[in-house]
Amino acid sequence: MPTYEYLCELCGRKFEIFQSINDPPLSHCPYCQGNVKRLISGGGGLLFKGSGFYATDYRSKAYKESAKKEKESKSDET
Repeated sequence: MPTYEYLCELCGRKFEIFQSINDPPLSHCPYCQGNVKRLISGGGGLLFKGSGFYATDYRSKAYKESAKKEKESKSDET
């Protein structure tokens, strides 16, 4: 569900609301009942977490071995 950002024209409060795309935009502030306008925002974007991405799964064997050796040598130094 998209997150929409609103600005109250009366109290100046900015707030976010999770709404369905089919829901009508808010017209009143839930805090002071003033008129609100929906702001244009950049959105949340994508977050890639965990394994399954190029940097973790599709590196060459040579790169993985080099990184492993480097990690081992750093741990030997401490």
